[in-house]
Amino acid sequence: MTMSVAVTTSRTGRSLVDHELFDRLVSFLEYEEKVPRAKAEKVMDQALAFLWMSGHRKDVPLSPSKQVDPGWHVFLLHSREYARWCQEQFGRFLHHNPFKGQRLRDGVAVRRTVDAIEAAGFTVDRDLWGVAAECNEPTCCGDGPCC
Repeated sequence: MTMSVAVTTSRTGRSLVDHELFDRLVSFLEYEEKVPRAKAEKVMDQALAFLWMSGHRKDVPLSPSKQVDPGWHVFLLHSREYARWCQEQFGRFLHHNPFKGQRLRDGVAVRRTVDAIEAAGFTVDRDLWGVAAECNEPTCCGDGPCC
């Protein structure tokens, strides 16, 4: 008797840009945020997955976590590449319009974002989103390392 096992492949945010651009973004993030390279790679990966999801889900507000948001900022600073990528991916520019305190008031938005990213098949680094298994309500607001 032969058993077949379904293999699911998770998508990564880093797969949404070419290797050279990903490396430049990570290097800039590493320098600007003064974080180790491995963390900068994780942040940039998650930021790209978030941006892709945001561009495709206009029906529901999504929000990056405090730890993922710097990846978006870094991509925005590379404005030519960011504008070109947005046009290729969504046919429009994806603006960054932050609302003061939105993530803190509405941890639901971050959890909704994580759910949407996972539903699209992307790998989620739950620690960067503040929704890791060790977080416990009500002390964990869904944004950051259990605020």
